[in-house]
Amino acid sequence: MSDHTTDLRETVRERYAAAAVQVTEGGTACCGPQPLEVDDTFGSTLYAADERDALPAEAVAASLGCGNPTAVADLHEGDRVLDLGSGGGIDVLLSARRVGPTGKAYGLDMTEEMLALALANQRKAGATNVEFLKGTIEAIPLPANTIDVVISNCVINLSTDKPAVFAEMFRVLAPGGRIGISDVVADDQLSHDQRAERGDYVGCIAGALSFTEYREGLAAAGFTDIDLTPTHAVADGMHSAIVRATKPSAAAGLEVQTAASAAAPSSCCG
Repeated sequence: MSDHTTDLRETVRERYAAAAVQVTEGGTACCGPQPLEVDDTFGSTLYAADERDALPAEAVAASLGCGNPTAVADLHEGDRVLDLGSGGGIDVLLSARRVGPTGKAYGLDMTEEMLALALANQRKAGATNVEFLKGTIEAIPLPANTIDVVISNCVINLSTDKPAVFAEMFRVLAPGGRIGISDVVADDQLSHDQRAERGDYVGCIAGALSFTEYREGLAAAGFTDIDLTPTHAVADGMHSAIVRATKPSAAAGLEVQTAASAAAPSSCCG
């Protein structure tokens, strides 16, 4: 890993560690923690009131995302869900309610302070079908083929190695599994320098892929049924977008293999 990549990751870690500490120690008012971000493009205002009211105030206050992935991930009873960059745990706890006692919701974060906050929120919520893991989204600490749905809320754009993230999502998903992600995505005509001009890396803007780059990255990892739908602008030419894609089922993979074999020229022995 280059020094530049290491520095960027540490900058991101420091920002989110400070956010967790703010909620835990310094972000409280007479009626509970103050939200870290309060506007129409980032933070807890993107969740329905009944969702916010059902969770610990600290989980809501620590929301830093650009969307609500649990609203678009089509979660079902019994699903195994993984949230990349789970922060204070808002999306993990919402997912746990949707998948029920027969399902499981995992949260993955690299920041000790956010993990501590998430564990405290899990206890307050009484969620027993939840597990928080420490690690990076470029090297997910779970076995292959063990997750039904991967969600994430404005975190993948922070990664300095997005191909590794896409490959890891594909690896941990079971055949037929899917992703339902909220992320910041740039218009295709914006250069990397123009994206950087619209905000710093930690502010979720500079690291954003374009729509074409995102589709190509997911396809290169093996995903199919790729769809990116912008929901609202977060800066000029930059959008919060819903990202959906599927890992082909084992049956589909077998069909492709069989078709390729049938198309191959025969040899003298077969």
